[in-house]
Amino acid sequence: MIDTHCHINFEAYDEDRPQVIERAALAGVTLIINPGVDVESSREGVALAAQYEGIYAAVGLHPNSTADWDESQLDIFAALAGESKVVAIGEIGLDYYWDKSPKEKQFAAFEAQLALASRLELPVIIHNREASEGVIAILEKWAADLPDSLKNRPGVLHSFSAPAAIAQRALDAGFYLGFTGPITYKNADDLRRIATNVPLDRIVVETDGPFLTPMPYRGKRNEPAYIPYMVERLAALKQISDEEMARATTENAERLFKLA
Repeated sequence: MIDTHCHINFEAYDEDRPQVIERAALAGVTLIINPGVDVESSREGVALAAQYEGIYAAVGLHPNSTADWDESQLDIFAALAGESKVVAIGEIGLDYYWDKSPKEKQFAAFEAQLALASRLELPVIIHNREASEGVIAILEKWAADLPDSLKNRPGVLHSFSAPAAIAQRALDAGFYLGFTGPITYKNADDLRRIATNVPLDRIVVETDGPFLTPMPYRGKRNEPAYIPYMVERLAALKQISDEEMARATTENAERLFKLA
């Protein structure tokens, strides 16, 4: 299994990071993708990817980190993206829930990083919080003019939580959908209905660790070893075995991110 989104570089893992990675492997999670949220965390992710065989990195500027955005940062991310185990640009997108960056800054950083991803032929990891219409409109326009190498793997809408209509538009544009701990929550029937209708070959699983911990560990720190809980829940929705879901989501992640 592959955890396609875990901030393993975050402080929450500083005291036991090697043990977290070991527990993941024991749980069958052999690869972890660490997305950046700013320049520093992107550098940290690249360093961890160099240190651990099972860690890959994505580099990018999270919308909540865009208040001081300027074009010079793009050169830094472009250089980092040239490292051998960087597999995506992200996490990037729009966030209207938190008031941490003006919308015009978010839009500028988002569109610049999408252009960078297209130029480097790397998929994108998309953050969307209460900004679904803005995000999908930008992504539809961007995906319509991608190089052939990205046509069938433009990226993933991370920790999907938008309405069903947004899910369909994202799928129509070629995107994958990522599912995290909320798929296991009691009050997530709408999300489970959406997941049930997503084609099996477009689903990836994520922790978003240290956040969004699945049941039965909700309220505690999340970690990649909990990926099987998302796999189990999705398998039940699709009425297939856990093994089939694990295999499908692994193959999807390998295809999306061109993992060895």
